[in-house]
Amino acid sequence: MKKTILLIVLFLVVHMGQAQFASEKPTFVLVHGAWHGGWSWKFVKEKLERHGYTVYTPSLSGLAEHKHLLNDSITLQTHILDIINLIEMEDLHNVVLVGHSYAGAVITGVADSISERLSKLIYLDAVLVYNGESPMTAEPEWEQASKRPVVERREHFQPVAPRFFGVTDSTLVDWVTERLTPQPYMTFAQPLHLKNALGNGLPKVYIACINPQLEVLKTRSDLLKNDPSWTYLTLNTGHDAMITAPDELTALLIRLTQ
Repeated sequence: MKKTILLIVLFLVVHMGQAQFASEKPTFVLVHGAWHGGWSWKFVKEKLERHGYTVYTPSLSGLAEHKHLLNDSITLQTHILDIINLIEMEDLHNVVLVGHSYAGAVITGVADSISERLSKLIYLDAVLVYNGESPMTAEPEWEQASKRPVVERREHFQPVAPRFFGVTDSTLVDWVTERLTPQPYMTFAQPLHLKNALGNGLPKVYIACINPQLEVLKTRSDLLKNDPSWTYLTLNTGHDAMITAPDELTALLIRLTQ
């Protein structure tokens, strides 16, 4: 009798533990785009945390609060390692990895190395960089032509106006302007070398910000609309959706985890 009770208790403990694990919310790691920092996710981070999610919003090397460390040695691979090291040092698993804009290249590199720690990749109006390309060469030729002289002079890319990112509210324009910092030139120029196909087998979502979408992104992202290996979604806002439409973006991110 005691043996039977013990077996029942063990059965319940094991299965209750499995059920609890299955119902655990994923962890969000939100990676910002060029010239930005972890600060740009402030509104979305607060909203996700109110819904019970654990959220990390790191700033990449040389940017935002790390601007004093800006130097010529910071590359795309540096930024990929920033995120890999964060995930490993915090021992994160079941990570929904979100990359905005330039960070599309970053999260692709992260997934190529540590896909076992990730559950989904979400590209938020992001650049799509394939093996052997750099974030710069993944863009249309006319945009490459504007960036190439800066790289050749080994100059860091100075911030562009927030309105370029679709930020039009005067208060938000001031808030963003105060925080944008130069982008290390080699983060745009260094090629991405992948061992696996883009995404490394993980579920991939592309969210296009279509009011309006930046032309440098539209050509490639439009190809995903009918690609069965992608989930293609849209938000009716400008490029910096995490700033201009945090409610809508948060709701969409939550829906993508359910």
